[in-house]
Parts: sequence; C-alpha cells; structure tokens
Amino acid sequence: MDKQSTYVDGVHTATGNYGSRDSSISVTITLVDDIIHGIQITPHTTDSVSLDLQQYFTGVIPSNFVGKHIDEVKVNQLAESSLAADAFNEAIDQIKHQNRIGPTARRK
Repeated sequence: MDKQSTYVDGVHTATGNYGSRDSSISVTITLVDDIIHGIQITPHTTDSVSLDLQQYFTGVIPSNFVGKHIDEVKVNQLAESSLAADAFNEAIDQIKHQNRIGPTARRK
C-alpha cells in the first residue's frame, strides 16, 4: 500500500537562534514517513544560565516528541525556557521548509 508523505525521510539538522547573548540550539531529527524517530539537541551558548536551561531543555524534548508526526511538534514553554522553545520551533520549521516534498509524493 502506498503512503503519502510530506517530508523527505532522513536525518535533518537546523539551528534556531535566540536571545541577546548569542545563544542557539542545533536540532537534529531522524524522520521516517513524517514521524520523528530520534531527536538530538545541541546547545550553543557562552552564558552559563542559558547553558543550564538549554541542557535541561535537551533532556526533556526527546521524550515528548519521538514517535510524533513532525507537524504535531510545537513547544510553547518547556523546561522553564521559553526562548529555547522558540529556537527549537524555529529549527523544526526550517527542517520542514527545507525537506517538504509535497502532498503528491508517494512512498511504498
């Protein structure tokens, strides 16, 4: 049976930026049939407070979104860090934009 997919399968990475202290996070996801099979988040900051929040954030995100459709992934505020959430959402949006294959693509 053919399955309609919207995004390219594979490992995809994007970076979301935030704050005035030159902070960002890199988000790498493994995507199969539009379902997230793995998430890795890498914090990038020189500020110790931001780093602590990013590390906590990176610990809770995978358990919330592995197994979900990529279009269901949106973080409002998680792990006490709304700025990291914004950067995560930005990275996911970049991945979706860069890897959209359209509604007519078919997979077996």
